[in-house]
Amino acid sequence: MNTNAVQKMIRVLVVDDSATVRSVICRELKADSEIDVVGFARDGIEALEKIAELKPDVVTLDIEMPRMNGLQALERLMEQSPTKVIMVSSLTRAGADATLDALDLGAFDFVAKPSSMGSAGLMTVVAELIEKVKHAGRSRVVPRPMGARALRVTLSTSAVRWRRGVVVIGSSTGGPQALRAVVEQLPADLGVPVLAVQHMPPGFTRALAERLDKLCAIHVEEARPGTRIAAGKVVLAPGGFHMKLRLNGEIELNEAPTECGVRPAVNVTMESVVGLYGGETLGVVLTGMGHDGTRGGKLIKAAGGHMIVEAESTCVVYGMPRSIVEAGLADQVVPLDRVGAAIVDMCKDKMRASA
Repeated sequence: MNTNAVQKMIRVLVVDDSATVRSVICRELKADSEIDVVGFARDGIEALEKIAELKPDVVTLDIEMPRMNGLQALERLMEQSPTKVIMVSSLTRAGADATLDALDLGAFDFVAKPSSMGSAGLMTVVAELIEKVKHAGRSRVVPRPMGARALRVTLSTSAVRWRRGVVVIGSSTGGPQALRAVVEQLPADLGVPVLAVQHMPPGFTRALAERLDKLCAIHVEEARPGTRIAAGKVVLAPGGFHMKLRLNGEIELNEAPTECGVRPAVNVTMESVVGLYGGETLGVVLTGMGHDGTRGGKLIKAAGGHMIVEAESTCVVYGMPRSIVEAGLADQVVPLDRVGAAIVDMCKDKMRASA
């Protein structure tokens, strides 16, 4: 007799107004042995009714729908009965803005679909959707980041002295909200430059950078070829491109093969930065699936740098941080509401020097 516990199937509700898209998503999800499609809905109103009736573990939710769109349905759902939701978004600027709104409302993650695509394109989207449904189904719900005012925390000086040169932040699933929670805590006069890598498709990172720049004291911009890093500025890697740093402080972008299945990968940025800054590199790894950041973290530690990772208690997905911790690379493991303060604390001397 097999004594292993039987893993509970992930119960999924599919919400999409397109009969063709809905049919393909339902068929492919049903074909996976870990997923049970319990129903479907054609719009937000029907979705809320079905969710209340069927109580799925995960909902796949289209954004553009008649009667009640995905954002309206998501907002009501999160108020009434928080559920893990994967948004299905179009690859447009409007779609990127709506996706960021959805993530702010509490969506677990998203997949992007081109505005017009054939069956091959749809199958690629569905393959990504299946992976994210599984991660959502196996993850626990964590509170969304608190507002900036609630995050004003002062940390004591770390026992490990870091020489304060540059900060590199990496994040994936749950990262846009985590990155916002961290960057909101960085002052405009932060004495070091910051490079950030968030796993997102092309187009979405520009919308994210613009949103962060409006919300945060520190300047945030999406990287372009030749963009220069500077103290008091966050440079965000664009979706679809690895971001490296040149000796003259300019950004270099490339479309080299993916690493850890992603491009941009924070490993690539960390390797580039540590080659120039050595032990003056501060690495920060936030929520996300996979192990991107571990190879880079090893390089940072070998050079004498410092690593901060988000604690499991606040991670949407404890994958990337777990990999850092299990490799013995973490100098500080702190909850999300203390990560920004930890970075500022490590930069204190640099900030005073630039005053």
